[in-house]
Amino acid sequence: MSEHKEVFSAGLIKEDYITVEAQALLELAAALVPNLAARARQTEIDGKVPQASIDEIAEAGLFAVLQPKRWGGAELDPRVFYRIQMILAQGCMSTAWIYGVISVHNWQLPLFPEQAQQDVWQEDRSTLIASTYMPVGRAQAVEGGFTFSGRWGFSSGCEHCEWIFLGALLPKEDGSEGVEHTTFLLPKSDFSIEKNWDVHGLQGTGSHDIVVDNVFVPAHRTQRTNNHSDAGCPGRVLNQGWLYKIPFTQVFQRAVSTACIGALDGAIEVFKQRASAHVGKHGSKTAEDPNAQFAVTAAMMTSDQLKLVMMRNYERIVNCAKSGENLEVEERLLQRAQAASVPKLCGEHADELLRACAGSGLYKSNPIERVFRDIHQARGHIANNGDAYMRAHGSVMLGLPNLDPFI
Repeated sequence: MSEHKEVFSAGLIKEDYITVEAQALLELAAALVPNLAARARQTEIDGKVPQASIDEIAEAGLFAVLQPKRWGGAELDPRVFYRIQMILAQGCMSTAWIYGVISVHNWQLPLFPEQAQQDVWQEDRSTLIASTYMPVGRAQAVEGGFTFSGRWGFSSGCEHCEWIFLGALLPKEDGSEGVEHTTFLLPKSDFSIEKNWDVHGLQGTGSHDIVVDNVFVPAHRTQRTNNHSDAGCPGRVLNQGWLYKIPFTQVFQRAVSTACIGALDGAIEVFKQRASAHVGKHGSKTAEDPNAQFAVTAAMMTSDQLKLVMMRNYERIVNCAKSGENLEVEERLLQRAQAASVPKLCGEHADELLRACAGSGLYKSNPIERVFRDIHQARGHIANNGDAYMRAHGSVMLGLPNLDPFI
């Protein structure tokens, strides 16, 4: 692991959130990177993160970084979580991707009614939850809950999880016109996995389809995803820490973009090692190529800048959660656009690093080739459509109303 420590240790970013426990978790994450890197190629071939990697992450306590202390978790600042994800991504972006989304579920479940938390964690506090939030579920209200059916795509890491969060649209609870996104919680016995993840990047995430056929979901296993009030988050009665007062989007958004920064860091380190040793067919080292020199520094500059913006923005989010202040919509839109643009910016530099490897870098034995594909696949996630979120912010800056209900 060779994290760009200058950003975090040069006083450019306040690190008052790094407790002794947080530092220990960061070090445990760093210790896993060689194993993840060694398994990365096989992870891709198998289309699934090896159980050994899941076990190591769980044993290190990394899945529990956002889980409430009352359920055995660490309940730490999300900036610790994002840093862990970046570290893991240096070894394997697929592993870091499913780590990110699964760990966010350990943050969201505490917003559900207490009974739902007991359903999942009463017997085993290490139980993991998968998800696919696309609002395609068909729900019919019945006594005590809903009958529920549907087919969802892109459930990353679902083969490792015993429960799942699924998205649907329901009429608004306050009776006003329109619908609102709702997260449904289901046990493994209520859904099936249809393996169809045949893609060009992030292959190891195993993001298969989920199918549900007319099952009953009790009302306590539902939560209005974007209702950030105490009434909309009944789990706050017992989970009273500021961590559970952050709006869903502000936690989830970074969980699907931050792995790209860590993967770019990993590619930079591989490139530095290759460039210093590789001699091309024309007899000169890659390190002597001006394109290589430019590419490595440009990538490092972007990585530093992305981390600076992320940590500055998240400091604002944390301070607001602690004080009860709400970020203005303009700031939320800008932060979302910045988070969503991470994969695009990282992808551009992965392109240049791969180009500077020349022909010898195109083999699948070159980890940069995999990072190139993984980051470009990440750009396809709806939350990583940076161009759309930049336009959303731009329209408000030009005097038009905000039309994004998820912000």
